[in-house]
Amino acid sequence: MRYKYWNYANNGYYFVTICADDMKNFFGRIREGKMELNGLGKIAERFWKEIPSHFDFVKLDEFVIMPNHVHGILIFDKSEDRDVDIRKARQCLVTTETISMSLKKGKLYDQNKETVSSVIGSYKSVCTKHIRKYKQDFAWQYNFYDRIIRDEKELDRIRKYIYENPMNWGKDKYFLT
Repeated sequence: MRYKYWNYANNGYYFVTICADDMKNFFGRIREGKMELNGLGKIAERFWKEIPSHFDFVKLDEFVIMPNHVHGILIFDKSEDRDVDIRKARQCLVTTETISMSLKKGKLYDQNKETVSSVIGSYKSVCTKHIRKYKQDFAWQYNFYDRIIRDEKELDRIRKYIYENPMNWGKDKYFLT
């Protein structure tokens, strides 16, 4: 699922989707095009919002907790001045040139603890710990989906997709009655 020539510890914008196991609707329901979080959904939302408190190089962009999955954009900024407004600066968007340079190196990168996988793994772990206090059978799917966002146009398209996801729930590929 991961792009094998990319170091997922690099600065960049990452679109992630994390699904509940068996696509069970643990987090609430869609009503009139709006997501209504239940208690478990509020736990998932709370810990999503806390990600930057635990990973100071991560900023959050658009996200939504859906009945059986979470969509979000994570911004990795490991610059020396992490107070830069990344949404204005856009210096972390991944260019096709950056990916091409990675391909030319022709090797896998050493991953460290400051990767997309480690952030998502930590998020899934803390959610599971807290949600299982109320729902013993809660679990996430083993993996998660990610996409490296390469330019402004793609970023805008993904933001729109996330924002409109509750309104399009009946057509969503994760929709299960």
